Amino acid sequence: MTQTITAAAGFLIAVLWFDLMFDVQVLRHRRAPQVPEDVLDSISGYYRRVTTTASPMGRLVAVAMVVLLAALVAQAARGDAPAWVSAVSLAAGALAIGLAAARVLGAAKRLGARIDALEVRSGLARGICRDHLVCLSGMVVVLGVQLACA
Repeated sequence: MTQTITAAAGFLIAVLWFDLMFDVQVLRHRRAPQVPEDVLDSISGYYRRVTTTASPMGRLVAVAMVVLLAALVAQAARGDAPAWVSAVSLAAGALAIGLAAARVLGAAKRLGARIDALEVRSGLARGICRDHLVCLSGMVVVLGVQLACA
């Protein structure tokens, strides 16, 4: 089960890394009231591609999330790892995946649509970056705990 968990977590870390390559552009402008439009255009273009025009590849990310959560639950239920490993991994994985499903995907689709005013898009881009950093932290915890106890 650990191999499945580490593979899924590693894949999701890679996806987050690609997302963050665009997201971090907002950090240079964190003190500004709004993110410059050219930066938002870069980020928006990326999210339009990955949430809309790259279909069905986005489904692969959802499959990896489901596989990871199922494997973590199975690991905990079967006692394949110490209880604390399963508990920490499941909590970190559920937090990251829940945040991505509940907030990031909708915000990324909306940002990619470019239908909102500049200040709204700035807020969306900043929120996506912040949420992706939390998601990355969660996935790194899952991978680190699993590898440390393998």
